[in-house]
Amino acid sequence: MKNCKKIMAAILAGMMTMSMVACGSSEGDLGASGSITVSGSSALLPLAKDAAEAFKEKNPDVSITLNGGGSGTGLKQVSDGSVNIGNSDVAAEEKLEADKAAELVDHKVCVVTMAPVINKELAKEVTSLTKQQLIDIFTAKVTNWKEVGGPDEEILLVTRPQTSGTRALFQAYALDGQEEVVGSSLETDDSGTLLQSVMDNKGAIGYVALSYLTNTDKVSTVAIDGIEPTLENTYNGTYPVWGYEHMYTKGEATGAVKEYIDYIMSEEYSQQLESQGYGVTAKMTVQR
Repeated sequence: MKNCKKIMAAILAGMMTMSMVACGSSEGDLGASGSITVSGSSALLPLAKDAAEAFKEKNPDVSITLNGGGSGTGLKQVSDGSVNIGNSDVAAEEKLEADKAAELVDHKVCVVTMAPVINKELAKEVTSLTKQQLIDIFTAKVTNWKEVGGPDEEILLVTRPQTSGTRALFQAYALDGQEEVVGSSLETDDSGTLLQSVMDNKGAIGYVALSYLTNTDKVSTVAIDGIEPTLENTYNGTYPVWGYEHMYTKGEATGAVKEYIDYIMSEEYSQQLESQGYGVTAKMTVQR
């Protein structure tokens, strides 16, 4: 009788364990849930959108809202709590007060390369500029392409607003920190609009992240001191205009927000970065 009771107890215990495992497995299959709001860097927006689509396939109960607006906007909004993630091309300390920046947690998700771009017609005569020529162009010391070996064509600058992280990166590493001229250029933080302006104007020059050039051949990139703006040249440290792409959260990321960021930084998703024009941080031979 005692043996029978022991056998029955063992069977019941086994059934309970199997039930608990089954429940746990069912719970895990549901994936993440909740809502995620993101704003900021236009340079990081294509990646954020692509990753969101892939993440939602695995986690259909997650709602993700994505907006651009520039790095400064993203950092301000994540700081004041109006979004969960603020995307930025630059460190938070460059756009926020020190006490506000200290509240944010930085997630370096990839590397971005910024490339000067010109009209295809102009590219028949201009393929490379020295860094000093680039500085002279964007500070309006040079206003005609004939002054840098190009045709007799007035230079049209297509630039970014002050809130733009793309502008901050380009200014720091292409222009050696010198301020772009204001008041005599077209200004937009929409990379699609910038590319269209360059396409439509023979004398135009602007700059975009490589991620906006993977699916278009309607503009031409310009080498700097003979070095082409490519991922390979970014990895080996010869091309200077690059930076980290940051996803900032206010405090440590939790729940669906953490899972989304972890997914972007996962080995699985890293295979998608380069096909979109972004660099894998681990491949950099130089650091900043």
